[in-house]
Formats: sequence, C-alpha cells, structure tokens
Amino acid sequence: MIRTEALDRLPVRTAVPALRRALDDRGVAVLCAPPGTGKTTLVPLVLAGLTGEGPVRRVVVAEPRRIAARAAARRMAWLLGEQPGGRIGFTVRGERVVGRDTVVEVVTTGVLLQRLQRDQELAGVDVVIIDECHERHLDADTVAAFLLDVREAIRPDLRLVAASATTDAEGWARLLGDAPVIEAQGVSHPVEVLWAPPARPVKPPHGMRVDPALLTHVAATVRRALGEREGDVLCFLPGVGEIGRVAGQLAGVDAEVLQVHGRAPAAVQDAVLAGSSGGRRVVLATSVAESSLTVPGVRVVVDSGLAREPRTDHARGLSALSTVRASQAAGRQRAGRAGREAPGAVYRCWDQAEDGRLARFPSPEIKVADLAAFALQAACWGDPDASSLALLDPPPAGAMGAAREVLEAIGAVDGGGRVTERGVRMSRLGLHPRLARALLDGAREAGARRAAEVVALLSEEPPREYGDDLAAALRTARRGQDGYAARWKQEVRRLSSSLGSGSPGTGKGGSDDAAVGLVAALAFPERVARARGDGAFLMASGTGAELRDSSRLRSAPWLAVAVADRPSHAASARVRLAAVIDESTALLASGHLRVRGEEVRWVDGEVVARAVDRLGAVELAVRPLKQPDPELVRGALVEGLRREGLGLLRWTRDSEQLRLRLAFLHRVLGSPWPDVSDGALLAETGAWLEPELSRARRRSDLGRIDAAQALRRLLPWATGEAARLDELAPERIEVPSGSRIRVEYGGEQPVLAVKLQELFGMGETPRVAGVPVLVHLLSPAGRPAAVTADLASFWREGYRAVRAELRGRYPKHPWPEDPATVPATRFTSARLKRQGS
Repeated sequence: MIRTEALDRLPVRTAVPALRRALDDRGVAVLCAPPGTGKTTLVPLVLAGLTGEGPVRRVVVAEPRRIAARAAARRMAWLLGEQPGGRIGFTVRGERVVGRDTVVEVVTTGVLLQRLQRDQELAGVDVVIIDECHERHLDADTVAAFLLDVREAIRPDLRLVAASATTDAEGWARLLGDAPVIEAQGVSHPVEVLWAPPARPVKPPHGMRVDPALLTHVAATVRRALGEREGDVLCFLPGVGEIGRVAGQLAGVDAEVLQVHGRAPAAVQDAVLAGSSGGRRVVLATSVAESSLTVPGVRVVVDSGLAREPRTDHARGLSALSTVRASQAAGRQRAGRAGREAPGAVYRCWDQAEDGRLARFPSPEIKVADLAAFALQAACWGDPDASSLALLDPPPAGAMGAAREVLEAIGAVDGGGRVTERGVRMSRLGLHPRLARALLDGAREAGARRAAEVVALLSEEPPREYGDDLAAALRTARRGQDGYAARWKQEVRRLSSSLGSGSPGTGKGGSDDAAVGLVAALAFPERVARARGDGAFLMASGTGAELRDSSRLRSAPWLAVAVADRPSHAASARVRLAAVIDESTALLASGHLRVRGEEVRWVDGEVVARAVDRLGAVELAVRPLKQPDPELVRGALVEGLRREGLGLLRWTRDSEQLRLRLAFLHRVLGSPWPDVSDGALLAETGAWLEPELSRARRRSDLGRIDAAQALRRLLPWATGEAARLDELAPERIEVPSGSRIRVEYGGEQPVLAVKLQELFGMGETPRVAGVPVLVHLLSPAGRPAAVTADLASFWREGYRAVRAELRGRYPKHPWPEDPATVPATRFTSARLKRQGS
C-alpha cells in the first residue's frame, strides 16, 4: 500500500516536473535539494515509475556510505508499503538485498564502480542518480567520470542525475555538459545560532588526536542544551573514538544516548532513524548525519566543529584519516538538522570570530587522498593517467606518480601503466590495491582463510581496546561478540569466497602470529621496521616509528606496521597497530626494496666508504670498503663541500681577495668574467677543482687544494680578457704618496682605505672597471676621518672641517690650507723637513 500522503508532503515533488523535462530533453541534470526534501527517496520512485507517473524504468541510486544506502532503501520500501528486497533493494559491500522484481536499487559508489568495471553498458539500467555528490568523495567523482564516458561512447540513452544537498552545483553542471540545474526548496524552520567556545584554549587537532578538554566541553554543552531546549539533541563529532568518549561523559543524563556511525550495528542505526519512542534522545554522530540521513525528533544540534578527512604522506608511505576543522558548508548542513521539523538551535563549540576563517567547502578527496585505488580503477578503465576522464579536479601529479609506483611494485600495472591480469583481479576484490596484494599473495603463503582474516582486520581498523598487537587483535575478533567482530566475520566470509575454494595455499600451516605478520608486511612493505632500541624502530621507508611505553611489541626485533600516524611536530610516527615478524619475513614481503651496493658518502665531516646490504632505509649488513670507486669518492667530497661549504679548501688572504675581485667583475661587467658564488662554484667543480678533486680521498686532501690557483682556472683565458684582471680590478692602487694601497672588494663599491695626507694633490677619485672607488680617509693614527666617492668635492667642501677637527690632535702632521699645493706624504712634518734638507 503506497503511503501517498507521506509522498505528497515531500517538498521535492514540486521540482519533479522540471527534472523529468530536463532528463527527457538532455538526459542529464543536476538536482539541488536541501536535506529532508525527499531527493533521495521520492525522486528515484518517481523516475522509476513506481508512483504511477510515467513508464517503469530501472533506477540505480549511488550513495557515499553503506549506512545511507541501507537507510534510503528501507525508507523507499516503507513509502511503497513493502520491505527491502521487493521492488526496492540495496547492495553494499558484503550484503545484497534484491529480488527479481527490484526496480530501484540503492548501492554504494564503491559497488557501482565494481559493477561498471564488469559491465560498462550497465545493461538494463535506465537512470543513475549520484546522491550527495557535493561531498566530493573520490568514488563518487570516479563513478561520474566513468558514467559520462559510457553515455558518450555506448549508452547515450542512459540518464544521469547528480543530486546535491547544496546549491554549489555550477561545477557539476559544467561537468555534465551544461546540464540543467533543478532546484527544490526545502521546508526550513529558523535555527538560532549560539556560540559556545571552551572557556580555556584547547589544542588544535593533529593527526587523529583531539584534545580531551574539547570533548569534555562538548559533553558539557550537550548537558547545557538538554537543560535549555526541548527535543532531541544531535551532536556532531569527528570519529568513533570521540563518540565513545563523549558518550562515557554523558552517563546519567536524563536521555537515551545513541551512537551513529558507519560501524554502528544495523539495529542501532534503525533505532535512530525510526525516531523516539517517548523519551528524549542524544544522538552522537559523525558527519554521516550531515546530509545522508534524516534523524527524526531533533530540535538541537551541538557541533564540535571537527571532521575527518583522508591525508597521505607519499614520501613516508603513511596514509590515514586526519582530524580537521569542519568547513563552513559542513557547519551549515549540520545546523540545518535542527530546523527540519520545527524551529531549533545549534550550539557551535568555537568562537564566532573563527568562523570566517574556516574553509568554505571540504577538501575534494581526489586532492588529499591516497590515489592507488583510483589509479588502478583508471588503468582498468583504459586511461592509466586519468587524462581523459571528466573530473571536477584533476588528480595531483605527485599523488598519481606515487600511486603508479605502488601499483607497479605489486604487479597491478606494467611499466607503461597498463593494467595486468593480476591488476584486474585485484580491482574486483573490493579492497585497496595494497590489501588486494596481501590477500592474493598471503593466501599462497599462509592459507586463504588466514589471509582473509588478516586483511579483514586491516580493511577496518579494530577498536582501540583490541590493542596494538595485530595478532592479539585477530584472536580477540575471532572470539568477539561485539559489533566490530560481527562485521569482521562477515568480511572474512566475503574475502574467502572471493578467493574461491581452489585458491593456492589453503592447506598451509604455520602459526597465526607468523601469518598475521606476513600478510601485514605484504600489504605495507615500506613499513617493515627493524628495532633501534627502547621501543623505537626504523621503517624501510626511512621514517622512524615508536611504540607506546605499555606496548608488548617493544621487544620485537622486527615489526610489520599496519597503522601509524605522524603528527606534524613529531620526528617519528606513532604505531597504532603492528605485528611481530622476523628478518626472513621482511625480506619475503619487501624484497623489491632490497639493494646491495657500494655507498660512499659524506658522514660527520668525513668520507665514509661501505659495502651495504639494505632493505629500503634499513641496513641489514655493512662492511668497510678498502678500494672504493673513485667517482663515488669524488661525489662524496662534493657533497661535503655542499654541506660544510667551500671553507674546506685552503683559502689565504690573497685567494679570498681574488674571489672578491672576480665577483665584482662578474657583477659589474658580466660575461666572460665568471660567477664565483657558492652555488655556481659547487655546480662547476669540474671546471676549477680538477685534477686535485679527483685525486682527493678524504677531508684533509680538500684542505691542501689552493683555492687561488683553482680560481684562476676560471679566468677568461680563451678570450684574452684574463690578462686584464689587474687592470680592471687591481689588487692595489698607487696613491700620490707612492704607497700601494690594497683595494677591498667585499661591498657594493670597492673601498680604498688610506691616510688623508697620502692623497694630497689627487683631484679625482680613482675608478675600478669604471666604478668610483669609495675612499675611506684615515687620520694619521689610522682611524676613519671621512668617507667619500668624490675626492674633488671633499677637497672643496669637506677638508676644511676635517682639518679643523684633527690638526690640533695631530700637530706633527701636515695640514695645509690648500692640500693641492703640497706633496703627498705618509710621514710627519719634521721628517719631511729632514728629508728636504
């Protein structure tokens, strides 16, 4: 029995005629409808012809999350007066509830990706709706790109709707070929915003960590909201761990406390979505409740202001969810939950001044996530570099390069990026490529069942109470009766089935601990780690790793690190989940990282030559080299010069002065005078340090190289200009007294520091390469008396003041009124008289 009255109340009904026309005319459309308007439930029923309007068509609805897919299917089935499995069905990983009469099937975007890889035509499907496309999940972006390919190449009749809960639809409309944008108005009630920042500053989130003080404040704000407002409270938190901690702090409140997230048991999810049975409720939820689900009875929202987004450290081989500040768009979505059914309120646990500094929208997953799975999907689609895919944002080149390296290392693609037969099989397992490799190779080495058990543990990280020992977590999951254990067992059955009964290795023995370690190492070969002592390890990737003080893994000689995160301020990653392995297991799993060879490097100020057997950054064996390759030695010496500077060479005053003279000529005249900066000299060591550099074997040999002799090799001998060095940049200038005074070339202008009496009779300032010398006029005692770049002007205007100040202090030296009329001298007046007589 169709619940017509409920269907008629859904606000999106007013937009249905325009949506029908757009699909009839163009085959594509963007539907913008706020949460709660019925875009996820009414629109598929109408387009499928199940409400009595139009022909019956088969509709597939793609949701970003399993919980949302199940909830949407149940809601549509209820509107038709049925149970899921009839005309309405759903398929998520590990669960399929459909029948031969199913017309509308709700799937996760991951399931739809798998289906498209097997059947690009989507035979029998008339309409695909990509729901919540504004969230910019990578699977949704990929599905959209593949579907647009399908429409263009083989199924122009396939209708495509991108459904969004926001009005930021311009990008999607362009992507779909200037698709019409259909907007539906929601029935929204006013929501009062209350700013509720913590009384004291809290630490910003980093990695997965959230300051416990903030969680305590969020719990206190929930209690405040219960006291100040009517109705149920919906509290947004970043993850399962934070939900559990806040739930613990709400013990004793006069309300039922429920937890909603992707891992919550189906019964709990159903209870939340069914609404209250009488008493008040506090629903603690992740971002899954922002737009994908409708939670009845909510009048108040408490927003922690945090969310989780994927982050990948490609250089260190670490990828994980990271806690971030939720975007402004997410904040609006969350607040809107309080005004679905009546006026409400939102308590925001941050200062109003911070709000304007938040990002406008969440980061598109394609820009921040590990792209190995995406790259494998693209390769299977026939577009290894994803250059032809219609994507809102192109994948970053660096992330795609790192993904290609991973896929090539595990045999999923060949050297040209083309997918292999093994890669196709991996793509169909519904796992990250790393885990697919671990499942296939682990089944051969440790047995299919145990490989499936370990991979199931790795695909959904166990609860923290399971501990950091992966083997112990496996035993806990086997005997566990909690929700995680139930999901784990279901995933083990799925993975075992995907391997098939004839999978190699099914009869292999060995201990559970050995099997767990091997499979984890196969999944993350860059993270095999050898002990460095005191709970510290070095991973093959070169990243340090540390265990908690209480960890029982601290005495292990080797680890296969399954889960780790590295806070931005930390030198080492923190190990959250790992398994004990031995060296042979590390070599088996990470053999492609093994390198044997000679290493000649600059270490702690000296050349160190060794024969090294290493696994990535982990040194397995080392012995000194007596006759290292001379070219490697030369490279190490150059590295020493780069690190410690050219001061390793022998520099005298004359050689330093020569370098300054050459730098001056290069700056003033340019070519052919050489650039003698550190960077230029280090880049051209072969042009000026040979043959001495190739003969050197250690640091002390560098100290014997005469820098002045080496620099002269850079002079422009071929053009003949080298002979003009002393003319253009003389080392000394002869002054009227007969003295030859050294010119200093270290500043912007050459400097001539000379006693004033030695310049009597010199009317013009000396020039060097056309540049006036800056004359530092000194007193008879050698102290600065005046500075000028214009001697003629000084004699006319400055000399009189200097004479008046100094002749009383130095009466034995000549101070004529007209310095042009007396000979220059470096002697006293008395000595001049004696010489004259």
